[in-house]
Amino acid sequence: MKTVVDHLGRTVTVPKQPKKIISFAPAITDTLFSLHLEEEIVGRTRFCVHPKEKVASVMNVGGTKDMNLDRVRALQPDLIITEKEENTKEMVEQLEKEFSVFVFEIQTVEDALNMILDLGKLVDRVASAKLLYERIIEDFATIPSHYTGKRVAYVIWKDPYMVVGKNTYIQSLLNRLGFINPFLNYEGRYPEVTVEDLRAEAIDYFLLASEPYPFREKHREEFLNIDANAVPLLVDGEMFWYGAKMLRAVEYFKTELA
Repeated sequence: MKTVVDHLGRTVTVPKQPKKIISFAPAITDTLFSLHLEEEIVGRTRFCVHPKEKVASVMNVGGTKDMNLDRVRALQPDLIITEKEENTKEMVEQLEKEFSVFVFEIQTVEDALNMILDLGKLVDRVASAKLLYERIIEDFATIPSHYTGKRVAYVIWKDPYMVVGKNTYIQSLLNRLGFINPFLNYEGRYPEVTVEDLRAEAIDYFLLASEPYPFREKHREEFLNIDANAVPLLVDGEMFWYGAKMLRAVEYFKTELA
């Protein structure tokens, strides 16, 4: 066993080489598989859908906010991985009574990169993690800047409308793409906004995400009615995940979002 400090400053005792891992964060689950931990991953949430060909054989232990504690106990994990935004404080407090729980916190691109390196150390995959980290660094250096200075609303929900705000990984990524997000001064990390708010901010682009609300082609007209001067773009929300998806994201930004 070894003692480590997680991203919240908690001291956690974990195995040097974890053999039974449960991940409660979809992007981290995807990243764990990319580090060749197929044999070690024993549990994941129902939202952990990537890589599709591999997660199907891993036990579903509930959601990111509502776990099935009996299934967790049945698996007897020696390491549980969570993320501050994805999972609740109550879940972590319940789990840490019985298991080793490491909490990540990802709010920026830099946090995401550090997560990969820290994850590698945590699960005894240092070399693989460093390789992934270096590949992402190299690719991110080529991110296009088509949108420099353009005002954006990255919309994640409707009824009410909600947009990405401050202290979020997505905002950090929007910044890398050159966008200006006028909602950083609004209350909360994912502020609720009105039609009047959206019009007042003179938006250039509405990015309509495929998740968590499934925006589709039919919604483009809705946003054209809000502001005819703005361009509504449907975007793949998974390309705004941190971790292993960051590799695919750069090519997406160069082609689909160009």
